[in-house]
Amino acid sequence: MTKQLVVNLFEMATPGHITHGLWRQPDNQRERYADIAYWVELAKIAEDAGFDAIFLADVVGAYDVYHGSFDPALERGLQIPNLDPLLLVAAMAAVTEHIGFGVTFSTTYEPPFAFARRMATLDHLTNGRVGWNIVTSYLPNAARNFGLADQIPHDTRYEIAAEYIDVLYKLWEGSWDDDAVVADKDAGLYSRPGTVRAIDHDGEHFRVAGPHLSEPSRQRVPVLFQASASTAGIAFAARHAEVLFTADRPPGALERNIAAIRDESVRQGRRADDTRFLVMATVIVAPTEDEARARYEEYRTYRDTEGPFIHMSVPFHPLQHPSDITVREALEREGRHDVIAAGGLPLHLTVGQFANAVDEAWDSRFLVVGDPGQVADAIERWLDEDGIDGINLRQYHSFDTARDFGELVVPELRRRGRMREAYTPGETLRERIFGEGPRLPERHPAARYRGGANL
Repeated sequence: MTKQLVVNLFEMATPGHITHGLWRQPDNQRERYADIAYWVELAKIAEDAGFDAIFLADVVGAYDVYHGSFDPALERGLQIPNLDPLLLVAAMAAVTEHIGFGVTFSTTYEPPFAFARRMATLDHLTNGRVGWNIVTSYLPNAARNFGLADQIPHDTRYEIAAEYIDVLYKLWEGSWDDDAVVADKDAGLYSRPGTVRAIDHDGEHFRVAGPHLSEPSRQRVPVLFQASASTAGIAFAARHAEVLFTADRPPGALERNIAAIRDESVRQGRRADDTRFLVMATVIVAPTEDEARARYEEYRTYRDTEGPFIHMSVPFHPLQHPSDITVREALEREGRHDVIAAGGLPLHLTVGQFANAVDEAWDSRFLVVGDPGQVADAIERWLDEDGIDGINLRQYHSFDTARDFGELVVPELRRRGRMREAYTPGETLRERIFGEGPRLPERHPAARYRGGANL
């Protein structure tokens, strides 16, 4: 069968998400991010366009590494201020019937019991249209916001995440039987005793008695998204993730990551095709190539050259150095020997090469500017040659990016058999992405707790 595109609209409840500076366009709607009408309108546009889901990013800290301050981020509205993405989903679900919602939540700072109920609530209210983007949080400021002196080490965060998600599986899959709720008015019986149980989890990081406070929702476990390319992240994804949001950084990493996760998934008892792979993509489309190019150049005039360095927490000031000296030389000039010793930066690159690599919003492997046919050609190459399954569509304009994709690209992709002709009424997000049932398959590790087993 011809591979069909999974397409999410990439969003965040903030003025400046990942297209730095473009909120300043006169007709952009980004400053309305705190208005419920913005999200209602966006959801309707995205559903009319045929998107699979709206994917909501989030951070729980401010970007304060660049210049050693959060002032640069604050000045630009760069992911601060921001709102809780979970609270937006109910409003969007109320005005839509089909589109799904992926919401980001961190496993590092808040306990799992309350989050289990929040996600179950969203799965109920959306009738099974919700997914969870599992993150462990990477901002130093986030750690300080939750009472820690510094960031928890990367691999330790994934150890915490492994236990966190195990608790959630016990609550979502093991605490309530499928037939626990009878809602028998004549007998005055809502839930049958003996079919709902405590989980009594007692682990290294969490103690949770249970039972889960929500009766089973359609999916029970939300669709499991993850964004990671680290060794620990890939191992975690191979065991748990259904949809991996990944990238080709450095060049060639995409193919290696996909192969590694598929191999490890099989070793974990899953199938090689149990995970879908999504990349962030830029699509700037117009009826003609010339119009699309003109729009691309217009967007570039609003580009904030420092935004990417703030966003990537770059610990020096690339724009203050000649572009032909190395990153190591620039760090030495700023006296940042601590950064050199810590590693992690490509010290051999020139400052110019480093700056271009960081600011990938304008030049990346998954960027296409053109007419509908040219865009569809590129997307087909991404699917068939690069081996991805879908995209998170980067927004350069709210709401033109979503409208243009829906009006110009979707019809062409449908003509080529690369997108479904219409939504299937009543399907869950998991059914839409995988074409199977609403719940995780038996081979997924969450299934081991069904019926109260292995608690």
